[in-house]
Amino acid sequence: MKKVDLKRATVVLGFIVCLAISAHAQNNGKVGLEIGNKAPEIKMLSPQGDVISLSSLKGQLVLIDFWASWCGPCRKENPHVVEAYEDYKDRKFSNAKGFTILSVSLDSNKKSWEKAIKADELVWPNHVSDLKGWKSKAAEIYRVRGIPDNYLVDGDGIIVAKGLRGPYLEAALKKLAKKK
Repeated sequence: MKKVDLKRATVVLGFIVCLAISAHAQNNGKVGLEIGNKAPEIKMLSPQGDVISLSSLKGQLVLIDFWASWCGPCRKENPHVVEAYEDYKDRKFSNAKGFTILSVSLDSNKKSWEKAIKADELVWPNHVSDLKGWKSKAAEIYRVRGIPDNYLVDGDGIIVAKGLRGPYLEAALKKLAKKK
């Protein structure tokens, strides 16, 4: 990635984070999809049949990542997401300890979904799907119209950014991470 791209992304994200802090103060925890809103709950099954909820990840910075095994742009974005996870999973943030990902798959074929998780080395433990494709309850709640799509949620469950791809995800994480 070019330094100028990361620098530009960092400036833009700094502005967005400031807006998020301001919006959070104004929204007082109102559930919604805008920056500053409390993120709507997601509760779905993992490939192993375990229930995983967004609220169970409270206290961590969470990237809610909507994707699917059949989605070419998603699969191209996955290496960036993996890199971000590896770089930030153990970091401390202003109000979150660690970074994790809640991967919400819009697959309808369980074997394809599991194969893609393995092939793309999506090593985090939080993978969920209801295997309903575009009729996914989570996609409906989050008004997902195209994938990849994502929301970044702070340790209190507040949306601090959304639609972060490539250098913008890294810039947001860098901006929110506490200095060592």
